Amino acid sequence: MTDYFMPSLIYFAAAAIVPFIAAPRLRATFMLAVPFAGFASFATMAYGTYAFMPFFDFNLKIFRLDGLSFIFGLIFSIAAFISIAFAWHIRDRLEQVSSLVYAGAAIGAVFAGDLITLFVFWEGTAIASALLIWARRTPGAIATTMRYFTFQIASGLLLFIGIVLFYRDTGSVAFQHMELDSLGTWLIFLAFGFKCAFPLMHNWLQDAYPAATPTGTVTLSAFTTKLAIYALARGFAGTEFLIYIGAAMSLFPVFFAAIENNLRRVLAYSLNNQLGFMVVGIGIGTPLALDGTVAHAFVHVIYKALLFMSVGAVIYRTGTAKVSDLGGLWKYMPWTMAFCIVGSLSISAFPLFSGFVAKSLILSATASSGHIWVWMALVVASVGVLEHAGIKIPYSMFFGHDRGWKVKEAPLPMLLIMGFAATLCVLIGVFPQTLYALLPYPVEYEPYTADHVITQLQMLFFAALAFALLIRFNIYPAEYRSINLDFDWVYRRFLPNVLRVVTHYVTVIWRVYARFADRRIERALMVIYRAHGPQGALARTWPTGSMVLWIAILLGITLGLAYL
Repeated sequence: MTDYFMPSLIYFAAAAIVPFIAAPRLRATFMLAVPFAGFASFATMAYGTYAFMPFFDFNLKIFRLDGLSFIFGLIFSIAAFISIAFAWHIRDRLEQVSSLVYAGAAIGAVFAGDLITLFVFWEGTAIASALLIWARRTPGAIATTMRYFTFQIASGLLLFIGIVLFYRDTGSVAFQHMELDSLGTWLIFLAFGFKCAFPLMHNWLQDAYPAATPTGTVTLSAFTTKLAIYALARGFAGTEFLIYIGAAMSLFPVFFAAIENNLRRVLAYSLNNQLGFMVVGIGIGTPLALDGTVAHAFVHVIYKALLFMSVGAVIYRTGTAKVSDLGGLWKYMPWTMAFCIVGSLSISAFPLFSGFVAKSLILSATASSGHIWVWMALVVASVGVLEHAGIKIPYSMFFGHDRGWKVKEAPLPMLLIMGFAATLCVLIGVFPQTLYALLPYPVEYEPYTADHVITQLQMLFFAALAFALLIRFNIYPAEYRSINLDFDWVYRRFLPNVLRVVTHYVTVIWRVYARFADRRIERALMVIYRAHGPQGALARTWPTGSMVLWIAILLGITLGLAYL
């Protein structure tokens, strides 16, 4: 082990100190300093710096710095600062400690140079993020935590088994590019897919994120799925299968987001959609595509946090995030409305906003690689983003039907950090070369060409016109006071019903066989008793070994009668 102090350890040390700081403002100020200290620990280091740690027969690379890990370390540091600042007013030590551990584990995983170190931090993010949901302490949040934790543990278990098999096949645990040519690499791939919310593995995201506290959801939106994007980019760049997975991810959430009543679930579906763009870029695997993936992950952390913060501020003042209960808040929360619109324009990829300069890289890489149908799918998905995240969210909260809310503006600390995130969205959109300079590969790309800008504006304005017409003629799908299920219907409805039926019949069969087994065992014991007499029973006349043998025989008879 070198004398280098890893950035993750700074977060963990701070998490150990925070519970003992009694003054709430002093505790919050101390926490704000942690992301700066963590970033400063690697900001000036040269690429290729490593820290090693012996572990049994392994010499683990617990710190690796290169272009990919640096930019993810940077954006995770920014995300930690934003989430901590937004939660300035929070006094819950569990939420504060969990957020520090969560951010530290995510940053530790980004710098992991081997699969064992990755696994340790991978599980750290699972535990800490589950505690963030638990911190709400409602019965629904606790039940959601258990479902969420089940998915996260499944991901960790797949990763662990995959690492073991990968080591058996290759003799290495290096975290580097892998091919899908063995069971071990497939299991590692699926473990990454769980955290990335691949289709049919995605429902933990819509289930869990809206169940957390308003501030906890901002933290959750930043780390887990982006860590999975990093892991896929590190381990499986150029895997063509990912192109089609990403295209599906970008399309399927559009419908569900359109009919969803809970705005935090809308944003969760939108998160699925945005991850799809990144997965497509990883699947293409060219330098331009990977730069687009990293750039999109970077800006997405910021504008998605901004949108979750604006919804969180509304929840803080109204107690709800349901479309059916909101509307008309623009009079009372104008600053929150303005910042929400900036986030909406960014996620919709309007020119001069951050989403435009990042998403353009992925779309250009997709078209230039010859995947025209995938490019068309991404264009359609972009229109869907404008509809549900760009228009529906600000329209539902601040315009739409006035529900009679008369509330105060969000607290000043919330407004300041939303303003900070909104400023970043604009600056990156206006000066994209600043972001491009941080990307892993050299970028020679100009997003602001006439063709690109005009095409994008035409698409966005026609999509906005379509939304306006649907609203005007009452054709837009209505939101109902209910929970919409997609694939989670399988484990929320279908499987529990099947389990109840199976349990009933198994119980009936067990009782019948148990009665039969009791009679057979009773007869066998009577035979033994008659053979040895009352003074020569098993415990008195037989050796201990014989008794153990008879117990094993009787147990075998019981199990045979019960299950055969």
